[in-house]
Amino acid sequence: TGEAWLQGVPFTIDERAIVPRSFIAELIADASIDPWLHPDSRRVLDLCTGNGSLAVLAAMAWPEVEVDALDLSTDALAVAKLNVERHALTDRIRLLQGDGLTGAHPPYDLILCNPPYVNSHSMAALPAEYRAEPELALAGGSDGMDFIRTLLRDAPAALTDTGVMVLEIGNEREHFEAAFPTLEVVWMDTSSGADQVLLVTKDQLL
Repeated sequence: TGEAWLQGVPFTIDERAIVPRSFIAELIADASIDPWLHPDSRRVLDLCTGNGSLAVLAAMAWPEVEVDALDLSTDALAVAKLNVERHALTDRIRLLQGDGLTGAHPPYDLILCNPPYVNSHSMAALPAEYRAEPELALAGGSDGMDFIRTLLRDAPAALTDTGVMVLEIGNEREHFEAAFPTLEVVWMDTSSGADQVLLVTKDQLL
């Protein structure tokens, strides 16, 4: 078992869950998401939670919210449990197992998702240290958008009327815009530019 830091917060890691690297963590820490949240926001979903790092950071950033942290992998959830307990957040973070939004308990004011988005060509070219991680957490199909197609279809039913979703897509903006040419989204500024993370409202998804 090892340790990794994200936004100054330590997390327990091992081979069962992907090493925490997420630009969404930056957006939580610098309050970039806050202007989009309804003042009464109380429920957050961290979808594809992996080791639970975004769920923990969200609970720390917004003390009034309760967070559901959902993953398909029971191995990943076992690591997430260690991190939720480590940061004494068991009363505010609920761990759930399911495929995509299956297993969630909507509605949510905010959905955070750092999903499998690496396309199959990129997947084959990943460096060795990435290939040592669970492929389930990385591979997103031929254009990287398999999971995201289903998510965008199902998300409106899982969001409150004022709800928003923040979605990390890595270097796949070109594939995203090709797959969803008519969808209006807000590209968020991160330390790696404005091609990594998008925000979309429920209204935009309808």
